[in-house]
Amino acid sequence: MAKSLLALFTGGDRRSIGRADEVAAAVLQSPGLFPQLIKGLWSTDSLVRMRAADAVEKISREKPELLRPYKKELLGLIHEAEEKEVRWHLALMAPRLALNAKELTLAAAALKNYLGDRSSIVRTCALQALSDLAEQSPERVSEVTELLHQAARTGTAAMKARSRKLLLRLEQWRGKQ
Repeated sequence: MAKSLLALFTGGDRRSIGRADEVAAAVLQSPGLFPQLIKGLWSTDSLVRMRAADAVEKISREKPELLRPYKKELLGLIHEAEEKEVRWHLALMAPRLALNAKELTLAAAALKNYLGDRSSIVRTCALQALSDLAEQSPERVSEVTELLHQAARTGTAAMKARSRKLLLRLEQWRGKQ
């Protein structure tokens, strides 16, 4: 599978994740393939980019440590990515990057920018990521809480629902501090 890993992402249309689940499972079994998968995030083929982002995000749920060597590149890509499918996956990966204070500030700035995205999914994932980052950086909790309250009032249905859940979670998190 190593030689054809990214080739598995070609063809079809934007509404399909292609073989992203299959590739994610294979890379979880053979983490040495991860560098090849990461390269797909910069492919010239937009389908490869979005499916690679999907697979990388899924893998990082179980093995976030695989992202560490690519932290700098991923932080750059969070600011540069144009496809909504790539942006929402990058948003979900950002809190898994073990960021220092400066990097966290850069990631939070990009994620706040995502709140203005045309895609409701991107905006909803950005809210999730900002909330996750706030738990890593308690000084950001009040700012994120305000963003969540605003989204709960004026966002799309998905943003309102996610914001309510995240507000409850942050409230519970605060209680444990």
